[in-house]
Amino acid sequence: MNFVTPAGFRDMLSDEARVREELTRSVQLCFAERGFEPIETPTLEVMDVMRAGGRMPAAPFKFFDSQGDLLAMRPDVTLQVARMCATRLKGQPGPFRFRYTQRVFREAESGMQAVARELTQMGIEYIGEEGPAADAEMVGLFAEALHTCGIVGFKLAIGTVGVLRALLEQSGAAADWKEDVLQAYHASNFVDLDTLCSDGSVDAAYAAAIRSLPRIRGGKDAIDKVRSLVSPLGCVDGLDAFEKTYDLLVEAGLESSIVVDFSIMSSFDYYTGIVVEAYAPGLGSPLGSGGRYDNMLAAYGQSRPAAGFAFSLEQAMAAASAGPVPLDALPERPLRIAVPKGSLNADAIAALSAAGLDTAGLEDPGRQLIISNEGVDYIIVRPTDAPAFVALGAADCGICGKDSLLEADADVVELVDLAFGACRFVVAEPAGAGPSVDEHYRRLGSIRVATKYPNITSAYYAKAGMQVEIVKLHGNIELAPLTGMAERIVDITATGTTLRENNLAIVDEVLDSTARFFANTCSFRTDARIVELAAALQGLNR
Repeated sequence: MNFVTPAGFRDMLSDEARVREELTRSVQLCFAERGFEPIETPTLEVMDVMRAGGRMPAAPFKFFDSQGDLLAMRPDVTLQVARMCATRLKGQPGPFRFRYTQRVFREAESGMQAVARELTQMGIEYIGEEGPAADAEMVGLFAEALHTCGIVGFKLAIGTVGVLRALLEQSGAAADWKEDVLQAYHASNFVDLDTLCSDGSVDAAYAAAIRSLPRIRGGKDAIDKVRSLVSPLGCVDGLDAFEKTYDLLVEAGLESSIVVDFSIMSSFDYYTGIVVEAYAPGLGSPLGSGGRYDNMLAAYGQSRPAAGFAFSLEQAMAAASAGPVPLDALPERPLRIAVPKGSLNADAIAALSAAGLDTAGLEDPGRQLIISNEGVDYIIVRPTDAPAFVALGAADCGICGKDSLLEADADVVELVDLAFGACRFVVAEPAGAGPSVDEHYRRLGSIRVATKYPNITSAYYAKAGMQVEIVKLHGNIELAPLTGMAERIVDITATGTTLRENNLAIVDEVLDSTARFFANTCSFRTDARIVELAAALQGLNR
């Protein structure tokens, strides 16, 4: 027997536990000095109660109790605080200031096994106050807490969901199109957003504004750009209050730690006004996030304005241990780009060269895995590995096929469709075998499908409403139906020649794939070089 902890969980020895204890005490003291009182919420919640508050992070542990209720281990504390205020504190005048340090349990949103499933969440909830002053106090306390943790050079990206909400509402678009746009924003998928805004579903002026909004970033100038963009459309909802909040933060001396960024708008059925995310240089994922969620308490019965933030103790410790790396020193560090091997390699090198980068040595690297040129480190990887390198912060950005991004399901920012390396994902079966495959499915209620891409295949058949048994292979997929191992395959094809030579016929198209330029979510929002490179690559396709 191997005496190990479950995946995503770990023990903490005394040295680490002592640091955690001291840091927790310091942060909670910081919150207490601002008048925030401690609370604790239960580890378990009824699933339907959690869902009532809006979109929530995936809960990895769900089970039925003896009464038949579906329970979940809490994936978030804010939803619990909203439920508590609307029930236990109903009718109380408020306002309420709460602080907490509690464990949360989340399923990894990507397939990567390196993601922890148990985190310690520290945060505050400010119930019953609204307006720019309350928002500025919340963001300012977030900054103070990160300073208390010893994190140097962090950035707080702030935006407001009001502008996009107004654009979507007034565009007259169909509900499913608006939902697709929200999903593209939530996933930081600029390529899907561009596609949606060019499909003719809404007036060109609204499409241009919706497409341009997440690309606007900076200080006060960014707010001015957004105002110029949306004022002619009458979609300035929340922008005046947001600008006042920004001014208050500048007055408080936080200008160097704040960046206005309209691409961070996630969880649209959760936040209603200002949103904030915290990033540290060199860290692959955000420290934490927060914002205004005025509608959430109403879902539990009593409406109150509310705002708050939370961050991961583990992430804060990782950022603090990285040492003092201020953001203004980032240009001195090489930009790390994951460059794919194989069929995409030549076109990827050509694109990077055309974008103005020095790619000398990349064409023939020999056994070198990292090529360094004039402020850039090229990390040479398999296309299927590029999403993991970028998502986990080993590379700042990279190039791979859309298929690799979908299969990895990694948390990255998809920036540019590079329009090379085109191929198709198809479903194929032996020629003429359609009736027998259909009969097999009718009798057994399932068929066996062989593929190198189980996630893409599962998603395709789930959408089709078919039960399948997926067999993952690493090569010679065509052999599976020829030997009776599987009834069908899902694979990539460019011309279909290999399928025809093996007497296999295409029965459906799954998706088209081209090469994409993508970035780590933190690097994208803290390193201007990535934005500049994305713009240069985008310009190559015009």
